[in-house]
Amino acid sequence: MPSPAKTCPLCDRPVAPDHAPFCSRGCKDRDLLQWLGEGYRIPGPPADPGLDSDGGHG
Repeated sequence: MPSPAKTCPLCDRPVAPDHAPFCSRGCKDRDLLQWLGEGYRIPGPPADPGLDSDGGHG
């Protein structure tokens, strides 16, 4: 049985090998902007506000 065609996770168009797992540079950039703008979040406990950016206590 052949495997199903892979599609872009953002727009469901076929994946382009140059931009996998996305279909285009546009979708690839949109995904990056979601991460940079904190549009995607991973559930977990609240961060400790007492820690600075390098993980030490400030």
